Amino acid sequence: MKKSKIIRLSVACVSLASGLTLGAAAADSSLNISLSGLQSSSGSANTLQMLALLSLIALAPSIIIMMSSFTRVIIVLSFVRSALGLQQTPPNQVLVGIALFLSLFIMSPVITQINNNAYQPLTKNEITTQQAYNNAMGPLRDFMFKNTEDASLNSFLNMAGMARPSSLNDIPSRILIPAFVISELKRAFMMGFLIYLPFMVIDLIVSSTLMSMGMMMMPPMMISLPLKLALFVLVDGWSLTVTSLVSSFKT
Repeated sequence: MKKSKIIRLSVACVSLASGLTLGAAAADSSLNISLSGLQSSSGSANTLQMLALLSLIALAPSIIIMMSSFTRVIIVLSFVRSALGLQQTPPNQVLVGIALFLSLFIMSPVITQINNNAYQPLTKNEITTQQAYNNAMGPLRDFMFKNTEDASLNSFLNMAGMARPSSLNDIPSRILIPAFVISELKRAFMMGFLIYLPFMVIDLIVSSTLMSMGMMMMPPMMISLPLKLALFVLVDGWSLTVTSLVSSFKT
């Protein structure tokens, strides 16, 4: 049974690969799936573009997480769930979906610039792949610079043994990206701390009330959880959280 499943999976993978190859060949008649195509300039360019596209697809999750607003959004949403005392509500898939669409909303100006300055000219063969990469990294770097703290940036410059350049364009991305990620973690934990405070006060009030009434065997969570949910719903907590998250970014 397992062997037949493996055979069917292998056949499906081969069929998918064949379909992708035939589709690419049909889309571009100049693409020659042979060794002779690699010797021509057009064949070499097409091959390099295909390799670059596959590499971009493989790195897409890391790019979305590390070079966008996704990190701060998902951490703050996780803090909200933990502060409410809920273990799996909303589920992880729902939180990731909300964080993904919020990130698309926050990053929409950057995505528009990348599409207009990099992707569209590249598909029309108006610029080279290197120029498209530079045009795409420009808006991303501007977004990261706006949301990176100077302390984090200076810390990574010191660790790399570099003096702070006079221009931001001289700072390499290998220093900017980790500095941006650390800044995002710091801001996310600060927002999570502020979210925790009112719910922690409710837990303290409920615990002290139960102890003063001699109900020490009563779990405080049974009383505080409905109160925290009621408070969160009454103040429209999700809207406040999302509004604070979106307004905390500089685009």
